[in-house]
Amino acid sequence: MMRDMATYAVSSAARPLYPVHQVQRHGFAWPLCVLLACCLVSGNTALAGGGVVMTDNQCTMHIDFYSARFTAYQPDTRANEEFCEDLPDTGLTLFVLDYLHPSLKQVPVDFRIIRDITGQGRFAKWEDVAALGDIEPLTEFYHPPEIRPDGSFQLEFTFTEEGRYIGVVTAGHPTSDAIYTSVFPFQVGRKNVTGWWLLAAVLAGVAAYTWHRRRGHGPSPP
Repeated sequence: MMRDMATYAVSSAARPLYPVHQVQRHGFAWPLCVLLACCLVSGNTALAGGGVVMTDNQCTMHIDFYSARFTAYQPDTRANEEFCEDLPDTGLTLFVLDYLHPSLKQVPVDFRIIRDITGQGRFAKWEDVAALGDIEPLTEFYHPPEIRPDGSFQLEFTFTEEGRYIGVVTAGHPTSDAIYTSVFPFQVGRKNVTGWWLLAAVLAGVAAYTWHRRRGHGPSPP
């Protein structure tokens, strides 16, 4: 019994694909763990932000029960290329909201961009923005509430600085005073290299661990 547990490391949830001694011998354990962790981090990052998500190959903004197709363009530098959240360049940027929910055509919608000082990055939510208090000093762009019966809300803004920003879109309710909010963090210009440096550090640690293990378990001298 003890031998089986030491060999296969059986848990109450699932049995691993490889016996433990084979994993250690072939050096699978650390690389597999690193790759799995990177995939999970990448997946979480892609889904962060909440307000804007990729569904059915299109970017959709959710404003509570409302929804709209969200697209950003940078015509001066990227022609007709479409962007969902992060923008590669500073300069002229066009934002387009094509309403998917019919009621949005009947209610005022506004659009705001603020500098991100929440410290939450792409995980920032409305609670983090509200905690900042007065966001007027942080506002880079604001389009006041407007009703668009044609179902298309288009606006443009010229970014002069790279960095992290947060978009805030609010919409009213057709028959009450309720206000709904969508928050989408995004980055302009520079790429977030933190993840790559972390991956490089982890891989370096794996290489050092593997080298040390092989050196310590090499053939015995004659």
